Amino acid sequence: MATKTITHWIDGKAYERAAARSGDVFNPATGEVSGRVALATPSVVDEAVESAAKAAVSWNSSSIAKRTKVMFAFRELVARHAGEIAALLTAEHGKVTGDAMGEVQRGLEVIEFACGIADLSKGEYSENVSTEVDTYSIRQPLGVVAGITPFNFPAMVPLWMFPLAIACGNTFVLKPSERDPSCSLLMAQMLADAGLPPGVFNVVHGDKVAVDRLLEHPKIAAISFVGSTPIAQYIYETGTRHGKRVQALGGAKNHMIVLPDADMELAADAAVSAGFGSAGERCMAISVVVAVGSAADRLIPLMKERIAKLKVGDGAEAASEMGPIITRQARDRISGYVDAGVKEGATLVSDGRGLQVAGRSNGFFLGPSLFDNVKPEMSIYTDEIFGPVLGVTRVATYDEAIALINRNPYANGVAIFTNDGGAARKFQHEVEVGMVGINVPIPVPMAYYSFGGWKASLFGDHHIYGRDGVHFYTRTKAITSRWPEPRHRGVDLGFPTNR
Repeated sequence: MATKTITHWIDGKAYERAAARSGDVFNPATGEVSGRVALATPSVVDEAVESAAKAAVSWNSSSIAKRTKVMFAFRELVARHAGEIAALLTAEHGKVTGDAMGEVQRGLEVIEFACGIADLSKGEYSENVSTEVDTYSIRQPLGVVAGITPFNFPAMVPLWMFPLAIACGNTFVLKPSERDPSCSLLMAQMLADAGLPPGVFNVVHGDKVAVDRLLEHPKIAAISFVGSTPIAQYIYETGTRHGKRVQALGGAKNHMIVLPDADMELAADAAVSAGFGSAGERCMAISVVVAVGSAADRLIPLMKERIAKLKVGDGAEAASEMGPIITRQARDRISGYVDAGVKEGATLVSDGRGLQVAGRSNGFFLGPSLFDNVKPEMSIYTDEIFGPVLGVTRVATYDEAIALINRNPYANGVAIFTNDGGAARKFQHEVEVGMVGINVPIPVPMAYYSFGGWKASLFGDHHIYGRDGVHFYTRTKAITSRWPEPRHRGVDLGFPTNR
């Protein structure tokens, strides 16, 4: 199988110099190396930032009309080539085609939101705050900003960042995951085709070397990040120490409460879909079902029945419902959690270990695993597994369920399944989690709201996209203005006061 070379995108074109370091990119379904990706040195990162800084001089002052025109053109290109982007996601991440297309669609929604930047970036105006004195505010771009994005959504998460950042007048440096880097270059080309000037959007591939240079670079004003909690904390602490604005979205342990009055068929569909979609490699995946009272005894057989029918295979094949794990190492780590769950005393209802996919013996496959009787002290409960492992924890009452969730250090997403409106309203008020679903298992907000968790799932003050995104990528300037009249009041050394 021929391998491709994946390089950086700097100053409006593919980077031409040979890479000093590089890494393998795999097709997870076959286990074969499909490409070699350049890994940036600090000097390459500096080139990208300098290109962005040079472009920022004119882009920062470009008209809203020009920025909006580029966003509309980019939106049309992404929509037209959605299938091409999805195919790259499947080839390098492994997710099935339908899931990949859904990822592109959720990214498109943020581009569409960014097309409304003329209204989103408005300031405020107050007339006569004092006699013949007006005060107003304007929102201005920060300059050069950067995004560091994860492997599990190589199109969607970058699209949650750079369209808004660029529409606000910033220039952007993207450091995507080196595990599935190709779609970032396709999007870079689309931006160029949409009329974006060279240097406004740059891509550097790399590992910790590139990340650390971005975090310390004096010309980068802000960093956006999505990934695990330990890395999110590192990004936040290092970036802020170097004087940057930082939003760092971390890990999750998303719970789904099922009350005894819930529609169990609906709850079983939701738990299996949200637990095993994209092989569980989602920060919004459900990983713990909290079954209240008699719910577990009715729910678990329905879940087991659905799991047994899931088709695991190559994401490029139409019949596949769940694809492989991103790397062999990740698959083995996830399998180790199943081993640990058994040792710790949880009841293994469905075992995904040892799955063989016909014709794909070297692929990184792991079937879905379901545990019952998971206790809060077990590693399969405490850790973010980030794979197709779903646990059921039994509690006697709703109050126990809500206390369990609120004790958890993660607070990204949560759901409740019930037919009781009062219970649902009580839940949305009492649960200490950033994104809440009521009979919706994956409550990812639409682009005109904002995505983000609480507690150890978010470091920083701003959620991603929506109006929070606009506020993150701009800063407010307040102006107090009085135009002189023909008559002068003379010198007054007193402190200005309202009159």
